[in-house]
Amino acid sequence: MNWVDINDQKLAVIALDTLVIGSGCAGFNAADTLFDLGRSVAILTEGLKMGTSRNTGSDKQTYYKLSLCSDSADSIYELAENLFRGGSVNGDTALAEAAGSVRSFMKLVNLGVPFPTNQYGEYVGYKTDHDPRQRATSCGPLTSKVMTEKLEASVRRKGIPIYDGMQAIRLVTENGEIRGVLALDFNRLSGEDWGLTLFRCNQVILATGGPAIVYDASVYPESQTGMTGMALEAGAAACNLQEWQYGLASTKFRWNVSGTYQQVLPRYIAIDREGRQREFLSEYFEKPEQALDMIFLKGYQWPFDTDKIAGSSIIDILVHHEIFHKGNRVYMDFRTDPTGLKKGFSSLSEEAFSYLERSSALLETPIARLEKMNPQAIQLYASHGIDLYTEPLEIAVCAQHSNGGLAVDLNWQSTIKGLYVAGEAAGTFGIARPGGSALNSTQVGSQRAAEHIAFTRKLAMPSEIPTESDMETAKRVEKEISQLLSGKGKSLLDQRKHFQSKMSLCAAHIRDAKAMEALEAELKEAFQIFFTENQARNPRELGLAFKNRDMLLVQLAMLSAMQLSGESCRSRGSALMTYPDGQRLIVSGLNDKEDLSVYRYLPGNGAHRQDWLQTIWQDENFSSSFVPVRPLPRTDDWFETTWQEYNRLHKAD
Repeated sequence: MNWVDINDQKLAVIALDTLVIGSGCAGFNAADTLFDLGRSVAILTEGLKMGTSRNTGSDKQTYYKLSLCSDSADSIYELAENLFRGGSVNGDTALAEAAGSVRSFMKLVNLGVPFPTNQYGEYVGYKTDHDPRQRATSCGPLTSKVMTEKLEASVRRKGIPIYDGMQAIRLVTENGEIRGVLALDFNRLSGEDWGLTLFRCNQVILATGGPAIVYDASVYPESQTGMTGMALEAGAAACNLQEWQYGLASTKFRWNVSGTYQQVLPRYIAIDREGRQREFLSEYFEKPEQALDMIFLKGYQWPFDTDKIAGSSIIDILVHHEIFHKGNRVYMDFRTDPTGLKKGFSSLSEEAFSYLERSSALLETPIARLEKMNPQAIQLYASHGIDLYTEPLEIAVCAQHSNGGLAVDLNWQSTIKGLYVAGEAAGTFGIARPGGSALNSTQVGSQRAAEHIAFTRKLAMPSEIPTESDMETAKRVEKEISQLLSGKGKSLLDQRKHFQSKMSLCAAHIRDAKAMEALEAELKEAFQIFFTENQARNPRELGLAFKNRDMLLVQLAMLSAMQLSGESCRSRGSALMTYPDGQRLIVSGLNDKEDLSVYRYLPGNGAHRQDWLQTIWQDENFSSSFVPVRPLPRTDDWFETTWQEYNRLHKAD
């Protein structure tokens, strides 16, 4: 570490080859792979126990991969086609994610992730959403946590440096190429230098996860915020920021209630402000048993999907309606059977009945069925003080995953040379994706980024002497910190809550064009006056301040993409575009007793499925446009020429 002066203040400088920002599945795998390829690498993280990978999951968190069982016919190209068919997906990254699937999966197996096999060693799969086959596997509710722990153990065995307790706040670029990262060292915030540290590096792999900070109704762990705005401000293009996944999740403890939680057919209840309780789903349907089929399908079809608005996604709408328009709190109750089961299991659809029968779960209560099929799902809540045997589970429709992110090429390099993006921060998915494919993407994307760095970017180690560009960026940040600590301005936490709530209200799975336009204007003003109108009460709040600013930037970028998508494509994917004169909700079996006119919407028109939506920060504003997707390659390689090309690219120094 070197020290230099900026305006009579100290700046710590650290020089290295490649810096990985983030300590989840993607970040650890990137560093682990780079080390194995003989490259110098270090990890920067706000906290090893933070982030989505280590703190999230579902009933049995899914890892989606190529089929590896018996006569389950599958191919790399078929898997790539399924990813590509989701819409607005680039074909080259889809093929790369399919091609790297088995290799990445088996690395995790060899590191000790306990994916189950049958007695012959086959990885038996199950079907997940948007999955034509049974490619999914899981090692339980905490699959990504186990992955993270095994990858971290590998990183530690190799002695890869980890800069823990440091928050990246600004990227340093020069002539369209990455040159470094400015970070706050939490251990030195109270010092005269405010912990400001410059990492001078040749490459950066951004593995900071999705921009979870943008929403209030969120199933992301509170420790996950993301830092996508930092790359947007540096000039990196974004891809498909309008495409998200939203779905039912518990709110007291943030967790997806997908899969088995739905397939055991819990009772849905609402409690009003006076404490009065009622089972509400049966009220919306002409026959109570019709609601059961919708609930069961939510297990497979957990994400809210406008194509399923007349099917399982009507459950999300009705839950949202009870909360936002009736002012009730909504719960899933596993203690008592729903009304539709009064006549027994014979009233179920053939699919639901067969599933429960084959699972030996034709039992008398939802909790008994859950205990039979997935006792870990009960234990998970018990470990967080929630007893599903004795109390209902409060839920809401929450943001769960960003299908978009920063635009990347075939090697997960962004539009800034030397800046790579892996995991959820990368925008490799479009309108829809198979459940669990995100975990595969963390591993394949980080592996490809590491390999591209190792084999194509062989630059001299940077010095610990900052360049003029480094100093300019550092001086600007030093001035911003001084303004934040000047003692003027509003509460940062109030600002965060205000804009998160507004995004959840009008720019989540239910989107209102006029409200989004008004919110965009408010966000622009807040961003422009950020450093003069906000206050960090002490240096410990500096990290919070820079996170808020990043939030505002990403929310602006998302609204730019959402408005263009809404205007051009109307409702699609996870977004229902509502208009006062739009179409009424028409769902078979839904009665007319309840007024759902607030959900009048314009159906999707199928436009731009073969385009991805690019968003770029230019002249202090975001501009969005559609760009044709890169087609799905159809390879017909000859081994001898492939071998020669491989040897040329992978030639040792």
